[in-house]
Amino acid sequence: MTDSRHYDLIIIGSGSGNSLPNEDFDGKKIAIIDGGRFGGTCLNVGCIPTKMYVYPASTVARAKDAARLGVELEHKHTAWRQIRDRIFGRIDAISEGGLAWRKSLENVDVYEEYAKLTGPRSVVTASGLELTADQLVLATGSRVTLPQVPGIDLPQVHTSDTVMRIDELPERVVVIGGGFIAAEFAHVFSGLGAQVTQAVRSDRLLRSHDDTIAEIFTREAARQWDLRTNHALKAIEPADNGSVTVIFEDAGEQVTVTADLVLVATGRTPNSDTLDAATYFDVDERGLVQVDEYQRVLSGGQPVKDVWALGDVSSPYQLKHVANAEMRTVQWNIMHPDQLRATDHRYVPAAVFTHPPIAAVGLTERQAREQAEAEGFEITIKEQKFGDVAYGWAMGDSEGVCKLIARKDTGELLGAHLIGEESPNLIQPLIQAMSFGLSARDMARGQYWIHPALTEVVENALLGLELD
Repeated sequence: MTDSRHYDLIIIGSGSGNSLPNEDFDGKKIAIIDGGRFGGTCLNVGCIPTKMYVYPASTVARAKDAARLGVELEHKHTAWRQIRDRIFGRIDAISEGGLAWRKSLENVDVYEEYAKLTGPRSVVTASGLELTADQLVLATGSRVTLPQVPGIDLPQVHTSDTVMRIDELPERVVVIGGGFIAAEFAHVFSGLGAQVTQAVRSDRLLRSHDDTIAEIFTREAARQWDLRTNHALKAIEPADNGSVTVIFEDAGEQVTVTADLVLVATGRTPNSDTLDAATYFDVDERGLVQVDEYQRVLSGGQPVKDVWALGDVSSPYQLKHVANAEMRTVQWNIMHPDQLRATDHRYVPAAVFTHPPIAAVGLTERQAREQAEAEGFEITIKEQKFGDVAYGWAMGDSEGVCKLIARKDTGELLGAHLIGEESPNLIQPLIQAMSFGLSARDMARGQYWIHPALTEVVENALLGLELD
């Protein structure tokens, strides 16, 4: 006889989904299901460990940049294992502690295995347990996707899931991909002392970013490591000495690069297929489970009662702060079915922790021009160089830019795009202004700006917008 159990709430996924049951859920019987490492992508193989690698790499990069200031600094050695063990000594303890704590709760059962849907609110685990629930939350995240080329399964080939736990810093690294994961890891390995070649199929990096920022970063990346544009991966072949030969096609010609390690960062896929979600719910061509503004899962375009989704399995943003916001929406809506709240996806910011770092929120220039033409208004754009404000002089900055896009008639900020030192921090007041409806003029002149802090680059960009 098959073992069957019923719960008030089943959560599939232990990333942001694990944060959902707070004290309001103490009276509910809950199942949390996850066959991967407890805590999800961000904690274990994503945001947190990557930034813990980025920081020492950025320290080295700043030391190299100091030469233009008249200070000669030398990078003598990278203690890779020390860095790695510092990172995962902390992260693994958090993951294990979180799992142990959830298991200790009387109202929570944790199933350390994968599961598939057998109905809108029922699942079967890998071990054959049948679970049903009054409420079901899909929070299974996404996974790395690999191009299907010969040699992709060689031991020298890694993804972001595995590369951070290697034993030694490789001498020669090939990074395949042009998105934010590739940009960050190219910086990490280059900054820590590896010889890096980055190959991308298109003619520039970070194609989803504003054109100005993408062009600047492509130029800066090429200055720091060997950047190969218009290179399509064809195969990876092993060599007798333990290295590999990476084979590309460029303008019809075969090009080879020798590497000790290959990092493939060519995209991620929502884990909807592992759930068999398309059998019961709407799933688009990207694999995203379709939800409405209240995070209710849809079937035939209509919300399914008491079924919710959040994070990468249903969101195109693939950002932890978005998953957390969607989790808070689901958290509220489960407990308050008559007072549903929507997730605000209007101004979703993102950062790329590379060198120089990048941050963005809102529309790109291209998107803003298309919207302006469609809706009949004019836009104004200002590109403020970091090197034109006092702190930028102190830094000797030559590449940093704060680019703002606004409506000319109202001063409403439509987009902000920064590349340069501290960009992920500098963008926050702009996110706040957009979220709370503060116009560019009011933001610029309605407060003091510390002189000569780097935030003056934001002030000057605001003042440089030509408003009616």
